[in-house]
Amino acid sequence: MLRKHAEACQLDLFKAALTQIIDLKHPLVILADKIPWKQLEKQLEVLYSHTGTPSHTLHKMLGLLILQSIYKLSDKRAVELWRENPYWQYFCGEHFFQLQAPCAQSDMTHFRQRLTPKGIQAILAVSLQMHAKTIRKAQQILVDTTVQPANITYPTDAKLYKKVIDKCNSIAQKTNLKLRQCYKFVVKKLIYQQRYYKIKHHAHKARKATKRLKTLAAKQLRDLQRKLHQVGQQHIYQPIMQIMQKVVTQSRHTKNKIYSLCSPQVSCIAKGKVDKKYEFGSKVSIVSLPGSNVVLSALTHAGNPHDSQTLAESITSAQSITGKTFARAIVDRGYRGSKTVGNTTIILPGSSKKYNRYERYRHKQRCRLRSGIEATISHLKLDHRLGRNYLKGTVGAQMNALLAAIGINFKWLLQ
Repeated sequence: MLRKHAEACQLDLFKAALTQIIDLKHPLVILADKIPWKQLEKQLEVLYSHTGTPSHTLHKMLGLLILQSIYKLSDKRAVELWRENPYWQYFCGEHFFQLQAPCAQSDMTHFRQRLTPKGIQAILAVSLQMHAKTIRKAQQILVDTTVQPANITYPTDAKLYKKVIDKCNSIAQKTNLKLRQCYKFVVKKLIYQQRYYKIKHHAHKARKATKRLKTLAAKQLRDLQRKLHQVGQQHIYQPIMQIMQKVVTQSRHTKNKIYSLCSPQVSCIAKGKVDKKYEFGSKVSIVSLPGSNVVLSALTHAGNPHDSQTLAESITSAQSITGKTFARAIVDRGYRGSKTVGNTTIILPGSSKKYNRYERYRHKQRCRLRSGIEATISHLKLDHRLGRNYLKGTVGAQMNALLAAIGINFKWLLQ
C-alpha cells in the first residue's frame, strides 16, 4: 500500500524547517523545485496495491534513487549519507531535518524490483522533459555501443570446473546426500598446477591439470544427478544442473557459452581495446545529443549482435521517448550497411567523393561531432556505474543502463 505524501507542512515549535537552515540557491534545491514529482508519482502509483502496510512515500524513494544514480553510490552508502545531508532530505521531500535513516538498505532493492525497467524509463522521460528546450532544437543524434561488464570474475575453464564441483558438493550437503568423493584436496592441488600454463616448463602440466578438472567436474555432476533422481528432487535443481551440464560439455568453438554459473546470460564481447581484449557482460546502445551530451536512450542487447542490427531499435527508442523525429544519426564505421532508419539518415565517416566541395566540408564537420559520444560513455562508466553492473540478470542489466542515463542527465542539470 502506498503511503500518501503530506501536502501541507505545519510548523513545529521545537524544530527548524529545512528551508530555514539551507541555502535556497543550492543546485540540489533548485533541481528539487523543478522536477515534476506529482507527475512521476501519478505514473508510478499503479505499481502499489490498495491494501497492506503503508510503504515509504514515492517522493522519498524516487529522490533517493535519483541521488544514488547522480553520485554513483551503493544502497548502503546512499542511506547513510541521507541522514547527514539536509540538502538530500529536502530533495526527497522532507520538511524538517530527520535523525533516523530514510529506509532500510534492502528497501532500495525492493523498490527497484517494483519499478521494473518500464518504471525507470518513466523517470528517464522526466529527465529528458527537463532538457526539452535542447531536444527541441536538435536535428541530429549520436549513436554508439559499449559493453556493460557484469560483476563476475574473469572466467577461465579451470575456474568454471572448480565452481561446478563446489556447487555439486553444496547441493549434496543441502539435500543430505553422500557423494562418492568431494575431491576437496585434489581440486586444490590441480588449481595450483594450472596457474603456470604460461611458463614454458609447466605448460604441459597445466593443460593436464585443466583436463583433469573437467573430468572430475563431469564425474561429480553425473554422481549428483543419479543421487537426486533416487530421492526424487531432480526437478528442484534442474535449472542449475542444465547450466553446469553445459559448462562441462562446451568446447572452445561452442556458441553461446556459459561464463558464470550465477550469471549465465553474460556474453563475451571484443571491442578491440588494447588494455581489455575481451569484456564479459552485455552490449549497450547509447543515443545522445551532440553538444549537450544528454542521453536519450540506453538499451541492452542479448548476446553480441552486430552494431548495425541494434541501430533501428536504438533510434526508435530515442524517438518514442522524446516524441521527436531526428533528421540525421551520426555513427562510426561499425554500423556499415545501414543508410536510413525511417526518416532518419545515417551518416558514416568515409569517402565523400560523391559530394561537392561544400557538402564534403559539411560531411566532415558532422563526422567530427561523433567523437563527443565517447566522452559521454566514459562519464557513464566512471561516474554512473555503467562500468560494472551489480544488478542481477537481464532485467538488472537493462535497469542499470537506464539508471546511468538518468544519473548523467540530472547531473548536467545540476551544473
